[in-house]
Amino acid sequence: MSVPFTRHRRLRQSAAIRSMVRETVLNPADFIQPIYVTFGTGVKQEISSMPGVYRFSLDRLEEELKEISELGIPAVLLFGIPETKDSVGTSAFVDDGIVQEATRLIKSRYPELLVVADTCLCEFTDHGHCGMVHMHEHDGEVCGEVLNDESLKVLVRTAVSQARAGADIIAPSNMMDGFVQAIRQGLDLEGFSHIPIMSYSVKYASAFYGPFREAADSAPQFGDRKSYQMDPANAREALREAESDVLEGADMLMVKPSLSYLDVMRTIKDQFDLPMVAYNVSGEYAMVKAAALQGWIDEKAMVLEILTSMKRAGADMIITYSAKDAARWLKQ
Repeated sequence: MSVPFTRHRRLRQSAAIRSMVRETVLNPADFIQPIYVTFGTGVKQEISSMPGVYRFSLDRLEEELKEISELGIPAVLLFGIPETKDSVGTSAFVDDGIVQEATRLIKSRYPELLVVADTCLCEFTDHGHCGMVHMHEHDGEVCGEVLNDESLKVLVRTAVSQARAGADIIAPSNMMDGFVQAIRQGLDLEGFSHIPIMSYSVKYASAFYGPFREAADSAPQFGDRKSYQMDPANAREALREAESDVLEGADMLMVKPSLSYLDVMRTIKDQFDLPMVAYNVSGEYAMVKAAALQGWIDEKAMVLEILTSMKRAGADMIITYSAKDAARWLKQ
């Protein structure tokens, strides 16, 4: 007797069959591990809202780099916490800045490890915004406006200083209009035409960044970032942002955060033929860690499912604080 339905379960009946027909496969080579570097000596300070993630002084960075390299993770994303801050973020572009010094250290000891330099100003400005700020009075109140074109000049200086220090990839995350074009021109003029730009093309004004602001000491001192980061309700706008970056010379496109924006990532991946980067951000990491520490979830299963969903949605590489854990689990 013929059976009036399809036997889909035939391809699920054993681990071996499921493995052979699996469409999306994670690999440690997919991951980029974020690292926070800070001034001082002997510093390995756990970030309270991100268990298992630390700030490292340069003299303690070796232990982290060794572990990352041994796990087969090919790249790190550098964030710096400077000793001093000012209104223009000078510490972001000086040759002896914390990110520049960390880059030189990494490339001298682990030359095969790719250094991705986050190019933004929020960690380095005393006001915590991602660009230059004009303070003015409005209706009797002191207000601040983030200036676009003036910010581009400082961001270019920052990108060039990072490239000069040995960064392999420049990753501008500031969301100023025209930032890819400005940085591409600045890099090319200084002899760094070979350095690719990993653009934070679609960066939403998200509630998922909370733990990062503790980690990077980068909370804005007034207002918020909604005037330059994207409205979480908008998807078509993301296509316009990505298209601008493609036309301006971006080599890779990013969606940040990723977990709540898989639809956006898939759309952009289908529209543009460039490598796609997912950023599994601090709040996503913190939620999973908190639930795991309470014994409410299977952390390994959930992390790998989340990362798989990002790759399935089109990510070619994933920035994730779970990179080391995931790499260990995948090797088991």
